[in-house]
Amino acid sequence: MPFQQGLLATPVPAHARHLFFAVQLPEALPAVLDALLPLVDGQNLIVGIGAPLVRALGRDIPGLRAFPQLDAAVENPSTQHALWLWLRGNERGDLLLQAQALEQVLAPAMRLADSVDGFLHRGGHDLTGYEDGTENPVDQDAVDAAIVAGGQPGLAGSSFAAFQLWKHDLEYFKSLPQADQDNIIGRRLSDNEELDDAPASAHVKRTAQESFEPEAFMVRRSVAWTDSRGAGLAFIALGHSLDAFEVQLRRMSGLEDGIIDGLYRFSRPLTGGYYWCPPMAASGLDLSALLQA
Repeated sequence: MPFQQGLLATPVPAHARHLFFAVQLPEALPAVLDALLPLVDGQNLIVGIGAPLVRALGRDIPGLRAFPQLDAAVENPSTQHALWLWLRGNERGDLLLQAQALEQVLAPAMRLADSVDGFLHRGGHDLTGYEDGTENPVDQDAVDAAIVAGGQPGLAGSSFAAFQLWKHDLEYFKSLPQADQDNIIGRRLSDNEELDDAPASAHVKRTAQESFEPEAFMVRRSVAWTDSRGAGLAFIALGHSLDAFEVQLRRMSGLEDGIIDGLYRFSRPLTGGYYWCPPMAASGLDLSALLQA
């Protein structure tokens, strides 16, 4: 399957830099995208296309849409950008230099709108201390959950990604008794075991993938982050469509049954975007669905 291999590669590299771009000069887009293509290996540099870029090119990607504005009691901001570049590696300084070079490649068609530095914490734990992605599908199940199947040229092998930057109030969370912390997450910190008697608001109960109809399986590739805005989880969910993430977010937000996910007691998303991650071809990233007439 010709997907961007870094999407499902494990372990996640130690450092990440997420770059988000807005369209500035639409007529220059084809040229800068052509210049970007040879730089994308799908492993250390992953590309996600947002709906604003697709519209600017006069195209349509089936299944891609902007991040929703949910009418919920908790806020899930939609900060949809045109392009997401996910830089990954083991040396933070190299990612900074690479990011600066990519910004120059994309000018003047696109301007940098936001950037986030992420890092692997304790081999894949959230800054709260809890393991992240415990219920991730693995091996072929991960491919089935995250990658578009079928033979449609330019679409088969692609993936849909949801990105949210969650800011944690770690002081508040750490001030809670351990039992309260465990009940918010739905797992014991000590051994990562799921709590049978956790409240209905526990995060693992709100997002149990097999509890939806149809089942809402997705692959999470989240890492910790910190900058002047605070600290928390740079959340990434990958699916063969955006539906699994969206039904989970709606339930977390209380729109399904009025019960709000315990995560919102100490954390809130600052951003929200949907992106289409194109497949790879023998010659590199396959943007034929975007650039062919």
